[in-house]
Amino acid sequence: MNLIAIVEGLLKSSGYATMTWQQLVMLVLSFILMYLAIVKQFEPLLLLPISFGIFMSNLPHSGTFEYFYQLDHWYDAGILGVMYMGVKSSFFPCMMFLAVGAMTDFGPLIANPISLLLGAAAQLGIYCAFIFANATGLFTPQQAAAIGIIGGADGPTAIYVANNLAPELVAPIAVAAYSYMALIPLIQPPIMNLLTTDKERRVKMKQLRKVSKAEKIIFPILVACLVSLLLPDVAPLLCMLMLGNLFRECGVVERLSDVAQNALCNICTIFLGLSVGATARGELFLRPQTLAIVVMGLAAFSFSTVGGVVFGKILYAVTGGKINPLIGSAGVSAVPMAARVSQTVGSKTDRTNFLLMHAMGPNVAGVIGSAVAAGFFLTFFAH
Repeated sequence: MNLIAIVEGLLKSSGYATMTWQQLVMLVLSFILMYLAIVKQFEPLLLLPISFGIFMSNLPHSGTFEYFYQLDHWYDAGILGVMYMGVKSSFFPCMMFLAVGAMTDFGPLIANPISLLLGAAAQLGIYCAFIFANATGLFTPQQAAAIGIIGGADGPTAIYVANNLAPELVAPIAVAAYSYMALIPLIQPPIMNLLTTDKERRVKMKQLRKVSKAEKIIFPILVACLVSLLLPDVAPLLCMLMLGNLFRECGVVERLSDVAQNALCNICTIFLGLSVGATARGELFLRPQTLAIVVMGLAAFSFSTVGGVVFGKILYAVTGGKINPLIGSAGVSAVPMAARVSQTVGSKTDRTNFLLMHAMGPNVAGVIGSAVAAGFFLTFFAH
């Protein structure tokens, strides 16, 4: 009888007996995302830690992600709860931008300044999502602005803006931004194929000019100075991006550049992915407001892709067919994922067409463009 009582007590206190339907739904979602990461290889470095974070935080009574606010202080419990403070404080987003800057070559953008226009056009989704979120009546203007940044396809920027404008929405905004970034190879190609003709996709662009070392050193300093003076609220994020790029290009701090590109990037990816995924807890995530954010995030990504491709078609017409419209889709700032998608779609039409370097111009321009949009929103809504 004692053994039976022990078994009964074990079952009653187990996660099987206490699991809610919300937790079950989120666990199934985590398995789907793991499948996409491992089998389909949709940005596994990003999607796998996010999906496993969702899995861990929705295990009943696991205690992996617990936090609460009391007496003006955050109290954390569980390993993922402690990691999440790096998200709430914007530490991980800023460190990730440092790593991204160290891995990014601004050469294609400097060599082809017209890429700035493509990167700007691909921010269309930010403003469309902002308008849609305002129109629903479910969100304040500050919350709508934070949701809109999802359209920039820039996870660190989305988290940074949400922390400053709508801290109560950091969790769903972060999950939506990073999940859609990882799913770019699934979201963008149908839109790109729909909006372009076979002739346009076959356009081969001429080789870019060689950019001097001096140009590459001056560029990050100049951009950090000009944009930070114009939009001070976004200075922490943008300056870390440009500092990382300066590490890469100056040639005198190879060890710092190597750490930023490899060790720091990998550590931040693990911590950021797990803690972002952990915020998708069933009881909080499966609510009308949160689901609206997820839907508008998808719409924002789609409109950003449309904006970039359509402007690419305009440049195709203006230049007499010298610009391949596919590179416009890379204007969303998911580096280098969006640029790889442009290359993949182009090579499916013509295997000898190499668009990757040309697409990197709009891609890195999109990072700057989304930061500028973030600064604009912060200037108008954070004060």
